[in-house]
Amino acid sequence: MKLLGLGDNVIDRFIDRGIDYPGGNCVNFAVFAAELGVETAYMGVFGSDDLGGFLRSELTAMGLDISRSVVREGETGIAIVEVVDGDRIFLGGNDGGVTVREPIVLDSDDLAYVGGFDLVHSSVYSACETQMAALAETGALVSYDFSSEDEFRAPEYLDPLAPHLDLAMLSCSHLGEDETESLLRAVVGKGAGLAIGTRGAHGSVLFDGSRLHRAAAVPLDESRGVADTMGCGDALLAAAVCTLLESGWSRGAAPAADAIDAALQAGSAFAAEQCYIDGAFGHGRRVPEGRTT
Repeated sequence: MKLLGLGDNVIDRFIDRGIDYPGGNCVNFAVFAAELGVETAYMGVFGSDDLGGFLRSELTAMGLDISRSVVREGETGIAIVEVVDGDRIFLGGNDGGVTVREPIVLDSDDLAYVGGFDLVHSSVYSACETQMAALAETGALVSYDFSSEDEFRAPEYLDPLAPHLDLAMLSCSHLGEDETESLLRAVVGKGAGLAIGTRGAHGSVLFDGSRLHRAAAVPLDESRGVADTMGCGDALLAAAVCTLLESGWSRGAAPAADAIDAALQAGSAFAAEQCYIDGAFGHGRRVPEGRTT
């Protein structure tokens, strides 16, 4: 099994701690899959600044293959974060820096490389929308995180992407159960193979085109010291995807109902474990003096 994170990398700057952590939806997905014992790689654009160097060094030290990534002249994306009662709150940032302003564009060699993976994952923060159709043609399964913002559920954004996706993930903590189910049905109706909705403490829901599957969130153990919720959704997706692939999921073989249920349960358990880790996966360093924004 081989998985690829394609797209965004970012520094999560926790201003309440004064710590910079490596992060980004696609980076987190790749790191979490590696933690689960799967061969993974990350492919994207790194900034040429000190923060970009920090990201590259930490990911390399963790054993993540970033050899197909590129470095462009410019700044690294920064997300300003504060933790309130254990929940990470995004306060703004610099809109993704050079990673989003000059995103990676895949050539024929890159697409051949992607075809060697079982699944490639991207997100709304990666500026890779124009690459999705080509990715789907490589033979690798394609997953995509639509996050929580309304702009990414609008027909003009969602409709062109859905037919190229084998799995769509949507953050739905702000939605009720009925709203979540309707959204997942709509996404699959637009062409996605599977759609997962994450609802925080209310668990997760997956629609496979015929039925809804649910998994409860794993209760947290306050005695262990809950750190924050950064990366929990990415962790849930990584564990769910790994479980589905282990069951035989492929472009030509839809996952069985029991495999989907097991995948959601594995995702809930792994997501809960991330709540005890600072940042998405640790590896933080002090914010440079005078740089709090």
